[in-house]
Amino acid sequence: MSVLVFAENFKGTVKKSAFEAVHYGHKLAAEMGTDCHAITVGSVSNVSDLGKYGASKIHQIASASTVDFDSQQFSKAIGTFAKNIGAKVIILSHSSQGKSLAGRLAIRLDAGLVTAVNQLPDVSDGFKVTKSLFSGKAISTYSMDSEVKVLSLIGNALAPEVVNAAGEVVPSDIELEASKLTVVETKTVEGTVPLPEAELVVSAGRGMKDPGNWGIIEELAETMGATTACSRPVADADWRPHHEHVGQTGVAIRPNLYIAIGISGAIQHLAGVNNSKVIVVINKDPEAPFFKAADYGVVGDLFDVVPRLNEAIKKAKAG
Repeated sequence: MSVLVFAENFKGTVKKSAFEAVHYGHKLAAEMGTDCHAITVGSVSNVSDLGKYGASKIHQIASASTVDFDSQQFSKAIGTFAKNIGAKVIILSHSSQGKSLAGRLAIRLDAGLVTAVNQLPDVSDGFKVTKSLFSGKAISTYSMDSEVKVLSLIGNALAPEVVNAAGEVVPSDIELEASKLTVVETKTVEGTVPLPEAELVVSAGRGMKDPGNWGIIEELAETMGATTACSRPVADADWRPHHEHVGQTGVAIRPNLYIAIGISGAIQHLAGVNNSKVIVVINKDPEAPFFKAADYGVVGDLFDVVPRLNEAIKKAKAG
């Protein structure tokens, strides 16, 4: 009756979201009185670190250094392994891979499925999980009665904590079947923390007036160690790359800190960021809708406020 976590990796390195999922699985396993197992695919350099966040045993499928993701073959391998160890709860990250696997695993295991959960289940009387609905405006509770359950954990819902030493890595006897798909090319953004995994985000909108002014945003992000983002009009105008677009039609994020600069706060943008733990808004318009959602607000010209904020952070870090 174990808990099984699929730990994603990117180019042979465990992703932050995987550590979150494993720690979530560890806490759930403790409440259920069982063990938390992690499973990875391919050769992963820091795979033993999963043990630090609560995996009692780490199982590794395949020995290839790189394995292209194929939801059909991955779900078959993970599903077979879950049956072999009698896993009753399978946990995924609510990422592109996790979303692709969740439905397939639920069907393969005849399991109940709830995606984008944001808290630990209540197992005191049955098995109840919660998730946000309507862009965070409501919370729904689901009671799961199936013998096997599949959950996907939304990013930054639970901070991973070190609870053990590095874990034992065990090669799995499950073989990953050859994919029927051929990956011709993969394009990824290098050098920055991906927005779904970023804890600090500095975002800007049309208030920047011109793409040539973006230097002050990048400088602030560099000082803070943050990831940059933008509103949809900025991405549509090709001021910034589309992978930086956050909002209802872009990337939904849950950072610890979201700084919105020169963004009015249209409801479509708020839908993608209103689960941020702290929101700071900088805008010269005191009537900007974003101020209603802000934890902290600064009414002022961003071209005056942002450089001063950057210098203040530099002094604070130096001190």
